[in-house]
Amino acid sequence: MKPIWIVDDDQSIRFVLEKALAREQFAVRSFSNPRDVLSALDDDEPQVLVSDIRMPGGSGIDLLGKVKQRLPGLPVIIMTAYSDLDSAVSAFQGGAFEYLPKPFDLTKAIELIRRAVDESLREEVRDAAAAEMPEMLGQAPAMQDVFRAIGRLSQSNVTVLITGESGSGKELVARALHKHSPRGDAGANGPFIAINTAAIPKDLLESELFGHERGAFTGAQTMRRGRFEQADGGTLFLDEIGDMPFDLQTRLLRVLSDGQFYRVGGHQPLKANVRVIAATHQNLEQRVREGAFREDLFHRLNVIRLRLPPLRERKEDIPALTRFFLAKSAKELGVEAKRITDAALERLMGFDFPGNVRQLENVCHWLTVMAPAQVIEPKDMPPELLSGEVPRSAPVPAAEPGALASAAVSPVTSAAPTLPAAAAQPVPAMVGQSSGWLTDLQREARRLLEAGDPEVWDTLTRQFEARLIQTALEITRGRRIEAAHKLGIGRNTITRKIQELDLDR
Repeated sequence: MKPIWIVDDDQSIRFVLEKALAREQFAVRSFSNPRDVLSALDDDEPQVLVSDIRMPGGSGIDLLGKVKQRLPGLPVIIMTAYSDLDSAVSAFQGGAFEYLPKPFDLTKAIELIRRAVDESLREEVRDAAAAEMPEMLGQAPAMQDVFRAIGRLSQSNVTVLITGESGSGKELVARALHKHSPRGDAGANGPFIAINTAAIPKDLLESELFGHERGAFTGAQTMRRGRFEQADGGTLFLDEIGDMPFDLQTRLLRVLSDGQFYRVGGHQPLKANVRVIAATHQNLEQRVREGAFREDLFHRLNVIRLRLPPLRERKEDIPALTRFFLAKSAKELGVEAKRITDAALERLMGFDFPGNVRQLENVCHWLTVMAPAQVIEPKDMPPELLSGEVPRSAPVPAAEPGALASAAVSPVTSAAPTLPAAAAQPVPAMVGQSSGWLTDLQREARRLLEAGDPEVWDTLTRQFEARLIQTALEITRGRRIEAAHKLGIGRNTITRKIQELDLDR
C-alpha cells in the first residue's frame, strides 16, 4: 500500500500523526509546504493526503484543487481551525474526502484516515474492474444503432436529447457520449455531473442546478456550488428533463443560450463551459402542446435525438445481460457467481420487463441472494416471473420525429458494451404497500402547525433526514460512502448532513 502524506507547517502536528500512523502499521511521508508536495507527485503518489488549510508556503484549498486535477480519485482530508470552518466546508464540497477540525482527538483522526484509506483501496478495485468491463452490452440491431450513433456523436460536443423508457440505461449512454467526446473544453477530460430533475423537490432544484450564496434562504449556512459550476469543462446530464418545473425551464434556457447564470441570492454573473445532455421518458412534443414544456427550450435541447430501445425490443441481449449482472452481483456481495440454465433464460426472455434493464439487474441481484443452489432453474425465479401473469408494458412507440437516423452512422470501433443499467437496487416493493408513515407524518405536522411551532419545516426535515441517514449507516455498518451511494447523494453531502444533524456521536 502507498504511504499516507501529511502536509503541515507545524512540526508538532506532523510528529504526532507520524507516530500514531506508524503504530497502526501505515507508511508515512511528511511535508511542511504544498510546493514540496506538488514536486513529489512527479515521482510518487499517496494513498491518502492529509493537509492543513493555512500554511506559509500556500493554501491547503489551492493544493486540494491542484492535486485533484492530477489524481481525481485521491481522498484528501483537510485540517482546519474552527475559525476557518465555514469557508472550509463550502470550499471542500468540490472534492475533499472530509475535513478535520483542530484541535482534534488523535483516535478520531486516525479512524478518519483509516476510512479514507479503505475508500481509496475500494476505488482502486472499482477502477481495475471498470477497466476490464465492456463499455456497453448489446448485440441486438437496435443497440448496434445506438453504438453507431455514439461513434458519430463522439466527433463533436453537440447537445443531445436521449429518449427512452425508465430503466433502459439513458445515463449510461450519456456517460458513453461524455467518455468518447473530444478532449478539450467541455470534453472527456472534464467532469461528468448527473442530476435527476424529477427526484429533487421544486424548492431545492434551483439551488441544486445553480448553487446558492450563504444566507440566500433559511438553512443556507454556507455558499454552495451548483451542478453547472461543478460540471464546468465537462458534461452535465439532466435526467427526466420533461419533469422540470416551468419557471426553471426559463433559467435553463438562458444558460444554454449564453452560458451565464446567477447563484440563488447572488448578484455576480457566472459562466460555465458545459456540454448538456438531456434525457426523458416522456413525449416532449406532447408536453409542449400541453403547455408544460417550453417550446424554445425543446428546440434548444433537441439538436440531436437518440432513442434508446426498451428491453422488449432487444430480447436477444437478455442472456448476455443476465450473465453479466449475475457476475456483477456476486462480485459486489463477495460470493461465487451463480450459473443459469437455458430453461431459466427462456423464462427470462418470455418476461416483458416493464422496468427494462434496471429491472433485469434487480432480478439478477435477487437471484444471487435468494436462489438456493449454484445453478439457477426456472423454479428459482422471483414471484413476479413465476405467477404466470407476465406484466405487459406500454406499446412500443413509433420512431420519434427528429431521432438520429442510424443508416448513415459509422460503427464504433471500440464498441463493445458497458453496464446498461444503473447501480443495483433492491427489487421494488409491491404496489399497495402500507403508507402509514405518511399518515403519521401528516398527523405530526398538523400537531406542530396547530401548536404554532415556528420551525415546523426545519424540525420535520431534520428528523426525516436523520432517520434516512441512520438507517443507511446501519445497513452499511457505518460505511459513509456506501450509505451515500444507497441514498443517491454525494459523499460530501452525507458528511455535511451527519455533522449538521449531530449524528457523529
